[in-house]
Amino acid sequence: MSAESRGRTGLQGKLSQWLRGRRPKEAAAGHEGGREALLLAAASAGLPLAPAAHPAPGYRCSCDRVGCPTPARHPVSFAWQTQSTTDRAQIERWARHQPQANFITATGMVHDVLDVPLEAGREALERLLGSGIEVGPVAESDDGRLLFFTLTRGTPEEEDEWWPCELDCHPETADEHPGLRWHCRGSYVLVPPARLPGDQAVHWVRGPEHPLPDPLSLLEVLTDACSRYVGEEPDHENAAWPLRR
Repeated sequence: MSAESRGRTGLQGKLSQWLRGRRPKEAAAGHEGGREALLLAAASAGLPLAPAAHPAPGYRCSCDRVGCPTPARHPVSFAWQTQSTTDRAQIERWARHQPQANFITATGMVHDVLDVPLEAGREALERLLGSGIEVGPVAESDDGRLLFFTLTRGTPEEEDEWWPCELDCHPETADEHPGLRWHCRGSYVLVPPARLPGDQAVHWVRGPEHPLPDPLSLLEVLTDACSRYVGEEPDHENAAWPLRR
């Protein structure tokens, strides 16, 4: 085998490891090739991306907002919803010109995200896979959340029958909602690879090569797990917010 072939095979192996959540040291430290490849893989799967802030020394944010409430977790532009794109050339330019930037993916366009506490999410993921239910991409945030990427519910013809994400929580007030959060239209989440203050990160457990499932196929199991996590009895009619009234 040629040196070039061995190098290409090695890179593919490292990327596969990262996509499965077992990040090699080079990638965890922000290896540029791995970062860009993962961002392009997410975009190729249909996730629209836009640049976001990144950690600054002292648990601060790269933005100039004093006392930023969500350091390294928010878009850098107020126009992030219209800016978000899957265009490969644009994402390559952003990634190369902003080598420290995190990226967000805007939800409610192609995909939604069901965002749950880590312990509840791990329990639910095991149950879902054990039951043979199709599970799409899943990301883990070191601050204790598991993100299940699904197809978006879209916007029903009857607008008053659609619950926007704001009725659950804004990304800026997410810490006030310890259970399940449904990120749909008007919301966003960090897309791996992302760095958080305190040497934490967001990484894939199941990569974007997995097809996006219907969110309702995951909802019951996620709701059950979250109900146990917060010490409440499950209530399938009222536990998940973005449903028909």
